Amino acid sequence: MNHASGYGGFGQADLDREYSPSSVVPSLPFYLHEYATLSAAARDRHGPLTDLRYGAAPEARLDLFPAPGDGAALQVFVHGGYWQEVSKEQSAFAAPDFVAAGAAFAALGYGLAPACSLDEIVTMVCDAVAWLHANAPRFGIDPGRIHLSGSSAGAHLVAMALSRDTGRRIAGATLLSGVYDLEPLRHTYVNDVVGLDAEAARRNSPVHHLPDRLPPIVIARGGGETGEFIRQHDTMAALLRPRTALTDLTCATRNHFDLPYDLGNPHTALGRAVLAQMRAPATVSTQEE
Repeated sequence: MNHASGYGGFGQADLDREYSPSSVVPSLPFYLHEYATLSAAARDRHGPLTDLRYGAAPEARLDLFPAPGDGAALQVFVHGGYWQEVSKEQSAFAAPDFVAAGAAFAALGYGLAPACSLDEIVTMVCDAVAWLHANAPRFGIDPGRIHLSGSSAGAHLVAMALSRDTGRRIAGATLLSGVYDLEPLRHTYVNDVVGLDAEAARRNSPVHHLPDRLPPIVIARGGGETGEFIRQHDTMAALLRPRTALTDLTCATRNHFDLPYDLGNPHTALGRAVLAQMRAPATVSTQEE
């Protein structure tokens, strides 16, 4: 769909490869299996509240891992998968680290393309933020301490939620290996499923819609990323820097798919930055593993 000859100086095969993060890792199925296995273990260990409905759509559900006590911070993780695969059931692997730090954790589910348009998916994520903010006290969560994180397409969705957060419900955010300008994607294989035209790509590109002031943000990428994902990261970081207290990290030993494992791990630079943003107590000063 609208990708017959490449874009931006790339031939078609090269452009598709640049926007295929799995092209630089040995096995994508390995990571997808590990996400599911680690997430199942987290659910078995912590017994979350599952399938909490935050909107009218059947996919508008989340799994919540409460923290002990009241007034806890909440980390909401938005999964990647190019808006067309992965699920909340594969997205709870970071929960134990946040619970150990005294914070709550939510794995967010949302509708997928092509059944849902990207506009609808963005709206679902924004609806989830509003629902969590309104219902936070029910779950022992401080509504002023709701933090969002997302990986890859999930980072895009978090950035879009930030751009629409006029009620200032988001206390902080973490963007991992994201894509923030969708026009190049419109010329790749990804668009065969997502179906963006030029107007929809611009409407859903956070680089064009950032407000002047934003809450604290951590933006990170792995050392093992394609050139276009590095460029997307650098472009977004430059736009964010004058708008927020920004922590910009390159995690040299991580790639696009295993970087999220560090999200709440206090033994990593990324984990320490995220926990510090949340003012979570379990922060340590060891070197990144």
